[in-house]
Amino acid sequence: MNPLLVTSTAESTGKTAVTLALARIAADRGREVGYMKPKGTRLQSVVGKTLDEDPMLARDLLELDAEMHQLEPVVYSPTFIEGAVRGREDPDELRERIREAYADLSEGTDAMFVEGGGDVRTGGVVDLTDPEVAEALDADVLLVAEYGEPGDLDDVLAAVDDVGDRLAGVLFNRVDDAVYDDVEADVVPFLSTKGVETVGSLPVAPELSGVTVSTLADELGAEVIVEGEGDPLVRRFSVGAMGAEEALRHFRRARDAAVITGGDRSDIATAAVEANSVRCLVLTGGHRPSGSVLGKAKEAGLPVLSVPGDTLTTVDRAEDVIRSGRTRDARTVEVMRELLESHADVDALIGADG
Repeated sequence: MNPLLVTSTAESTGKTAVTLALARIAADRGREVGYMKPKGTRLQSVVGKTLDEDPMLARDLLELDAEMHQLEPVVYSPTFIEGAVRGREDPDELRERIREAYADLSEGTDAMFVEGGGDVRTGGVVDLTDPEVAEALDADVLLVAEYGEPGDLDDVLAAVDDVGDRLAGVLFNRVDDAVYDDVEADVVPFLSTKGVETVGSLPVAPELSGVTVSTLADELGAEVIVEGEGDPLVRRFSVGAMGAEEALRHFRRARDAAVITGGDRSDIATAAVEANSVRCLVLTGGHRPSGSVLGKAKEAGLPVLSVPGDTLTTVDRAEDVIRSGRTRDARTVEVMRELLESHADVDALIGADG
């Protein structure tokens, strides 16, 4: 089979779990599997080096005998991007580096799984978007997407256009119960009229989605100034840095979000309270909003957290916490495997049992 590259319409859509779950299924079907992530994007410092956590998990889980520089030949860090913009990186040399690493990793395998970096267009500054990597490796492409409302299909169709003829199919992940039937009855047939095959629609698995408000509060070192109701899950965050009317429209689209804004922005805080999809309000700068805002939040059951730091710093920290909250471990991959085997056409992606 051709290598399979797993890309997505946006970051944090479950690419790692999908990629590794498919690899595990293929391995259990008797295939010799391999893995690589050409662009390391989920970075942390490990013994003085900047490495992506996803290949490290893959190496352990798939028991790969490979070096990290092979598994992630390009470390797509802010420093790297800055150097590329200034002309210090040669796209042709980078592409050859990826090809060479792939050749080493694929030797002796009959099923290679390639994880994309960021989203479908990450890597454009060096001509190494996921579709361009797929072209370099002669790979088929699985596009992972989320769906909450019809407008989300704009992103799906744009990504499909980017991928082109290499598309193996679209996989919808973390589909809420409220729209699951719509995906099956309307979205899948619509995409079919566009010549786009949907290979599966995976329902939300609570154990794979986000972090609780209490965990977010602990990780941010926040003061809880409104308790709210229960301990809801936060799956993403939204920054309140626009006008109140625009903010309200935006927040209503930001499902299961934590809104982060300055504590002195009562207009944004009010909009967050009024948007039913918001799960938590994080106020920065140590400012305490008016009693009216807090009263509305309490009445709506919306938790309100206060942190002393500035908005930018809080956003960076919240992004790390929420993404890390989508646990990346053996259990995550096992849950994803169960979802794929129950709700996706795995045979279409990796071949039938044999």
